[in-house]
Amino acid sequence: MQSIELRSHVGEDGILQLVIPLELSNVDLDVTVTVTPVKPEEEVKTPVELGWTPGFFEKTLGGWKGETLARGEQGEYEQRDELL
Repeated sequence: MQSIELRSHVGEDGILQLVIPLELSNVDLDVTVTVTPVKPEEEVKTPVELGWTPGFFEKTLGGWKGETLARGEQGEYEQRDELL
């Protein structure tokens, strides 16, 4: 099974046309289409409306560049009694 996600546009005629090239030919396929309307731009919330500090993404963009993100020492694993 192959899952393909794409965004398309319905024209004024109300018809959705999907052009999906596949590496298959001359075969029967079961195709499932899920239609989810995209929110208009005025309904999309800004980062500040979602609770982020103003300018957060601009300040942190590229913040890890040139650095290695490493997990520190985790200490000893707690030994627990076996479950019966």
